[in-house]
Amino acid sequence: MTPTTPTTSTTPATGRPVSLVVLDMAGTTVADDGLVELAFSRAAAELGVEPGSADHAAKLDYVRATMGESKITVFRALFGAEDLAVRGNAAFEKAYAELLDAGRCAPLPGAADAIAELRADGRKVVLTTGFSRTTQDAILDVLGWRQIADLTLCPADAGRGRPYPDMVLAALLRTGTDSVHEVAVAGDTAYDMLSGVRAGAAIVAGVTTGAHPAARLREAGATHVLGSVAELPALVGGL
Repeated sequence: MTPTTPTTSTTPATGRPVSLVVLDMAGTTVADDGLVELAFSRAAAELGVEPGSADHAAKLDYVRATMGESKITVFRALFGAEDLAVRGNAAFEKAYAELLDAGRCAPLPGAADAIAELRADGRKVVLTTGFSRTTQDAILDVLGWRQIADLTLCPADAGRGRPYPDMVLAALLRTGTDSVHEVAVAGDTAYDMLSGVRAGAAIVAGVTTGAHPAARLREAGATHVLGSVAELPALVGGL
């Protein structure tokens, strides 16, 4: 289930300044110390997947490959039946919240400053996630980030999660942004890239602080690949 789009190396010449920046959270602006894998392992065990088994390893590989995708969609792909997917996703969210309470979550270096700089320059910033609203809010609370962005969105707020463009387009609509050509998207996964490409964003920037390497980000359509989100204000401001 690897998204593929033609590789691009330059930003489309739109003649418009970027007025909206849509940022992923885990792996892009937030370090979560492997909590997704740990929470998935707990959830899978509740559904009868034996830890250390070949089935567990295969499912965990799929989770790693689909980082950035809506979590309920991942559980549907792995367990098929809707009741199992819903149970698994609920167990995942519960486990993630418990692990968050253990303090295993922090801003990535330079992320908060980058968001502040983007907003100081007059750009709207929207934080997005593949988690539920409950989990997204829990992360924001742990970080003290409730007021850091203009808006936060999860898949349920927009219709569908990544790799669909819904969250990017919902961000555009809810911030009153005039055109997709004024949008920059940044994330650490191929699914972030594909959602930005499908939304028509002018900049689709991959960062290498998270799940997927530079080559996969480019394969999925990244217009730029950055070492971290801290480099994004300079990129956006220089185009």
